[in-house]
Amino acid sequence: MDACKSDMSRKVFLGLIIGFLLPVLALAQQFISPIYTDPQIFLVETKWAYYQTKHVESNTVIHQDDAAKTYFLYFKIDHTYEQYLDGVFKKGNWSINNKTLNFPFRNINQFTIAIVDNNFLILQYTQANGRGSYQYIFKWIDSKNAPFAKPNYELPEVTISEKHSKKRWWMPWVKDPKPKNDNIGNGIFINIELIGGGYYGGLDAVSKDFIKIENDGRLVHEFQSEQNGLLVKKKTIPRRELEEFANYFIEQRFFDYKLIYDCETVLCQKRKFSKPTPVPLRLSFTYGDRRKVVTIPIWGKDDRNIQYLDYPPAIDKMVDAIQNMAARI
Repeated sequence: MDACKSDMSRKVFLGLIIGFLLPVLALAQQFISPIYTDPQIFLVETKWAYYQTKHVESNTVIHQDDAAKTYFLYFKIDHTYEQYLDGVFKKGNWSINNKTLNFPFRNINQFTIAIVDNNFLILQYTQANGRGSYQYIFKWIDSKNAPFAKPNYELPEVTISEKHSKKRWWMPWVKDPKPKNDNIGNGIFINIELIGGGYYGGLDAVSKDFIKIENDGRLVHEFQSEQNGLLVKKKTIPRRELEEFANYFIEQRFFDYKLIYDCETVLCQKRKFSKPTPVPLRLSFTYGDRRKVVTIPIWGKDDRNIQYLDYPPAIDKMVDAIQNMAARI
């Protein structure tokens, strides 16, 4: 009888532990990896370098990247990819169905996406004979560290600044003057980034639209289209204005927003794959030691004046304000 009571007590205790841990693990997972409602939005226009291969069951690294044979991969917005291995470039097509990535690598054509975030892409493959699973791990890299060259139709990079520099080509030792800024403020670190948004297509398709406002007020806007190439604008936003804008983010409870506002209707899901292709919008806000990135797969209205996603209206005002700052002379 006492043994039965003891066994019952252990089961109750174990149930309480599991009941406590499950919500904690679910919350931890939210911070460890992104929401996988649509992994496609995390892969579009990203570049990766192969890192290693692991055997899942034994957690053993069976292959590590070789500096002399580094493999680079670029997932383009038109669902083609470019890869670089041993000095050879190759192109092909890629697609995603739920969490399944159709893409040829190591004589395998289909993978399960185990993880994709701002740091790693982990593709998993399980052998048909059931003898084991393997994970192919890639690290995120930026464009300057990737070997992919600009297409021939793009113009050379042009940099436009609000203030003319005193530096001349015949005086390379003269440094550019530091931009003056209103440093009066609360001293809290602020960083704002706006990536993407809109639709890809048309006569002058936009392949890159990135705005970054740094803590010292420096604003950089990189805009790239097929006909005009890459244009980079730089200017300075007064610190007081930047702080007022940051306060607006906080007043709108930006840190309480969802990580992603995704489709809830079949019509919305279909629109993701219709032409012109929606470009996911990512809005990042850092204030002190707090940081939040909000992703909207289909931002704004399309050419039929339809808005497919329901997200906080304040985001549109934030985006407009950032774009106006970048466009202001």
